[in-house]
Amino acid sequence: MKYQSTRSKKYMTDSVSAVLEGIAPDGGLYIADPAEIEFDWKKCVTVSAREMSEMILHALLPEFPDMKGIVERSYHEKFETEDLTPTVKVGDRYVLELFRGPTSAFKDVALSVLPQLITAGRKVAGDEGEVVILTATSGDTGKAALEGFHDVPGTKIVVFYPYKGVSKVQELQMSTQVGTNVKVCAVRGNFDDAQTGVKNTFAALKGKDLNGKTLSSANSINIGRLAPQVMYYFKAYSDLLKMGDIKLGDKVTFVVPTGNFGDILAGYFAKLLGLPVGKLVCASNQNNVLTDFISTGTYDRRREFYKTTSPSMDILVSSNLERLLFLLSKDEEYVAGLMKSLNEEGVYTVNDELFKKLTAEFACGYCDDEASQKTIGEVFEKTGYLCDPHTSVAWNVADKFIGEEPVVVLSTASPYKFPVACLRALGETPSDDEFEVMEQLNKKTGVKIPEKLKNLKNAEVLHSDVIDRDKITEYVEGYLK
Repeated sequence: MKYQSTRSKKYMTDSVSAVLEGIAPDGGLYIADPAEIEFDWKKCVTVSAREMSEMILHALLPEFPDMKGIVERSYHEKFETEDLTPTVKVGDRYVLELFRGPTSAFKDVALSVLPQLITAGRKVAGDEGEVVILTATSGDTGKAALEGFHDVPGTKIVVFYPYKGVSKVQELQMSTQVGTNVKVCAVRGNFDDAQTGVKNTFAALKGKDLNGKTLSSANSINIGRLAPQVMYYFKAYSDLLKMGDIKLGDKVTFVVPTGNFGDILAGYFAKLLGLPVGKLVCASNQNNVLTDFISTGTYDRRREFYKTTSPSMDILVSSNLERLLFLLSKDEEYVAGLMKSLNEEGVYTVNDELFKKLTAEFACGYCDDEASQKTIGEVFEKTGYLCDPHTSVAWNVADKFIGEEPVVVLSTASPYKFPVACLRALGETPSDDEFEVMEQLNKKTGVKIPEKLKNLKNAEVLHSDVIDRDKITEYVEGYLK
């Protein structure tokens, strides 16, 4: 399968190289159109979660050998449940629980797979040098990437996160990470600053002698991060079939809390592979740049940045949107122009044809902190189900979306990653100690605390670096020496 840059046909490669490179030389993202793949979606919804993953990854990344082995190694004894991402009925809708992995966040689904893809890809390419993973995180990607890559032979990983811009639990998950090949650093700025710094580092170090090392990414700009996420849309559909609540061929609407657009783009990939997806509803928090874009066709990052109780969505530059623009336009020169406008002016507006295609596939809504808190309390009071602040954003947006199709809300994190926000939403006063807050939340709700989160309390802090946002390239160069 040929992958090309979203910005130029000049850069085309196979799936192995696309995963190993992470980002195209011109700064574009590697993309192939899933609609051009012959895929038996009807069979896919009848098999286990791991078999689904194998089928989908083999279709999207066909040059990788032994995809069954890659999937088995990825998920072996890592998740709380064998079906990886269970779907539960809550009231009159469904919640797809994506937080049953080792770091209690949806990123585990993909970041358990990516290290295995990179290891297998290096063998295919005959690459004996080290791969250095550079990653910016708004909270969850960092820990999931560290968990996936730590002590994997032939790799190093450096994670950057916004200083004081993630929850205390998220910060401790990263700062206590063990491993001989890991580095974690806070950046004075927000997630967009960290992500831009990482992208600039790729550009700055391109062609330089890195002592035999090559750079790649664990962010969803890497197609090897995005492709594994497609599975859980098929899994949710399969679960609804097993419940007897839909028939094969019925459409299902998915409401997705997203900031970087990767999570919801995976749903669009699933639709292009044949899955009967109705609307894909993009749910934003107060940083509602995506909601404005889907509503108006204008993407404008020139706005106030808000730190919210759903920090993994505190993003103003949604990198994966670039892939959607290409899939809808099939015009890499047009996409390159939009990205140039975004980089230089901070804004772009799509043409009428693309906007019509966009709104035919996607709906949108947003929810601020006050409404999110209220939603957590109301959902728990009415159903006994405890949402984290990202899931509550999606639930709130789902309340505003009127349709006849079954609605699946994607739940992206355990409430115990954000215990202060959740406890306040239930009308309780949180302790000053976040681990005591976990206990308070457990006592209030009866929802079990994930063991790995509980054990963070006594873990040693191993990473304490903090740098200015313009020092990321210098920091990486120092690490690679």
